[in-house]
Order: sequence, then structure tokens, then C-alpha cells
Amino acid sequence: MTTFDTYRLRPESLAALAAMAITTPTPIQAAALPKLLAGHDLIGQARTGSGKTLAFALPIAERVDERRRECQALVLVPTRELATQVAGVLRALTTARRLELALLVGGVAPGPQQQAIRRGAQIVVGTPGRVLDHLRQGTLRLQALRLLILDEADEMLDRGFAPDVERIIAATSPARQTALFSATVPAWVEAVAAKHLRQPVTVRVDATAQPVAHVPHAVYDVPAGGKPEALRALLDDAKDGSTLVFGRTKHGVKRLAKQLAALGYPVAALQGNLSQNARDRVMADFRSGATPILIATNVAARGLDVDHVARVINFELPETAALLTHRVGRTGRMDRAGEAITLLAPEDEPKWRQLLRELPRPPLRRPWHSRHRATGNAEPASTPGASRPRPMPAGGGMGQATPAAPAQAGLPSVSRRRRRPHRLHQSLRPA
Repeated sequence: MTTFDTYRLRPESLAALAAMAITTPTPIQAAALPKLLAGHDLIGQARTGSGKTLAFALPIAERVDERRRECQALVLVPTRELATQVAGVLRALTTARRLELALLVGGVAPGPQQQAIRRGAQIVVGTPGRVLDHLRQGTLRLQALRLLILDEADEMLDRGFAPDVERIIAATSPARQTALFSATVPAWVEAVAAKHLRQPVTVRVDATAQPVAHVPHAVYDVPAGGKPEALRALLDDAKDGSTLVFGRTKHGVKRLAKQLAALGYPVAALQGNLSQNARDRVMADFRSGATPILIATNVAARGLDVDHVARVINFELPETAALLTHRVGRTGRMDRAGEAITLLAPEDEPKWRQLLRELPRPPLRRPWHSRHRATGNAEPASTPGASRPRPMPAGGGMGQATPAAPAQAGLPSVSRRRRRPHRLHQSLRPA
């Protein structure tokens, strides 16, 4: 059996892995590590939750020279949350070697970031916009860069991020080593990457456009206006683990979270309009299980690793099949149990047909009442004197509820939590 000792890693790296209770490389790590440690450019594709972060973090920890106080490794990611997560892994691997790391993301003052760069940060993790800001201001220089990583490469090279990423790459040394990682690497990504990689090695492990194979994915047809009550029923059924609900727009996510909170559900919203401090608080509460229901835009679809997410619910459909893959991949991480649920209203049919054309195996589709029967979810009889929750408003956008539950052992389920009196204010109803 392959172990990390096989790769002749530094004692500090092996000790850090032992402290994290990581003993055996995953398939993507076993395939990518020898190539990256040997200095090859690489395209790495593996399903979500397969350990891609460590596959590129270990080569960074191994190859950065602590004697040189300049940026030698740069990791570009699409979201602040993912940047924070990757930085945490790298810090755990490099603390013993006293390497300096700078986290460059928007939503916070640039002063502390500038100070970290001036202290001679050898490793930089950041989002393209803020990294480019520091390049333009002259605080960050990349001429000595040895290793460039594009995480979630399909998004990094897509139209939204591509111009900034191209400008950043242009500021780096042509002698750098470059690696791209993602769960989905369509042909156009490889074509674009060919401009920036030199004779790259391609590593594919469990690479498929189908969401995580061991995670059951059920698609339920709900009647027009029926998503709110279906979502609330799923929430009330949830017993263990946390729930991640995906919506489409910032305002819709915010509205849905308010409606659920008004009904007494322990919920928070994650969307791009929040300040960085607010986003950090939301994620900290979700990771700890203090808030077991997270309503999010696609900002949470990529790379986030929260091991107690027991279910993902697509309240609204994503734009692409790749995004569906990434959303579903937030549960069942590292082969843990999980489930995915997609709610389809009649108006979703054209978009769903478009997504199906890009999926190799369509998820099982069934009417909503079949789950209702299978789970024995008849409405409970009213107990005399008990308050009865009001139904959530039907209506457009996101006026609905979600399955929730905390996580592993020690985290109570939503149904066991004490809820506030259910009162839905008029101002929260969808227009």
C-alpha cells in the first residue's frame, strides 16, 4: 500500500500529515504528487471531495525555499471561502518550517495583506481580483514565482475570471511550474491551458461529469408554487448532519434565509454581498454546527470542505451541469454518506432538459408525493394548545425552506432544536 513515506517528503511535512491524521494518499494525490514533485506541469481532474487540495499543497510545502523572502508559490481560487480553506491547509503543512503565507482576498482592508507581503511571504493564496490589485500597486511581485496553481480551473479560465488570470500569469516567470486542478475539465479548458502549460501531464481519477457516484441524487417534481412547502418538509425530516441549500441570486438567498429564520429554523445565508467578516462568521457557525442550515449562492458550490454536510438541496437549478456537479459534491466528502435533492417546478423544465444533455447519467426523477409516502410524512395531528407553523409563502424567487440538520455525533437535529414562535412578517413575503 502506498504511503506518504514513498515520496521522500521532508520530516516537517510528514509530521504535519500525522498531526492531521492523514496516513494514506488518495488516488488523485498518489497520481499527482510524483509528477508535481518532479517539476512537471500538470492538469489534475478528480471528483469533488477527493483530496485535490493536498495534492498541490504538499509540493508547495516541499519546494518553497525558506531562505528566500519572496513569493515562490501562488494559488489562485475563485472565492474567498475557498482561499481561506486552502490557506489553512498550507499553514498546517508549513508552520514548522516558518514559511510566511499571505492570504489576498477582497472584502477586507489591504493593509495587513501588504504587511504580510513585505515580511517576505513565500506563499500567496488569493482571489484574482485582489491579487491583481496588489500587482498593480507594486506590493506583490511574481518574477521569482516557482509554482502557480489554478484551483477550480474551469471557473478560473472562464470568461468572468479569465482576463484577470491572464494578467496575473503575464507577470510571472516563464520558467514557473503550473498546475490546474478541478472536478470538471472540459475540452475548452485544456485548449486554453495549453497556452500556459509546458508539456503538461494529465491526471484523471474518477473524472466524470456525473456528481459523486456514491451520493444518491433524487429529483422531485413539485407543483407550481409548491417548492416552499416541499423544502420545509425536507427540513423537518432531516435528522443528522447539516444541510446546504442552493439558490440562484443573492437577494433570493437572503430572502429565503429570512423567511426560514422567521419560521424558527436555525439558518444563515452566504452570498456575495456580505462583508468578509460576516462571511467568515457564517462559515464558522456552519462548520461548528451552530447553524446547521446554510442557504447559499454558487459561492459555496466549489471546493468548500465541510465534512458534516449530510444533504445538498438544489432549491433553484444551476446554470450548468458542471455547477450541478460541484454543488452535489459538497456532500459525501471523502466517501462519507450524503444525499442530494433537486426540486423541479414546471417552469424549471426547459433548464432541466438543457442540464440533462450534459449529464452522462440522469438522476432518478419522481413525483414529490412518492417521497411523502415513502417517508411516512403525513401531517401530524395538532396537539391541543400547540402552536402550528404557518406555511411559507409560495411565490417567486426563493420563498422556501430547506432540509436542515447538524452534523456528526454531538450536533442535535433541527427537529430536536427549540424553535421560536412561527411568525412570518408581511414584509418578508415575495413580491
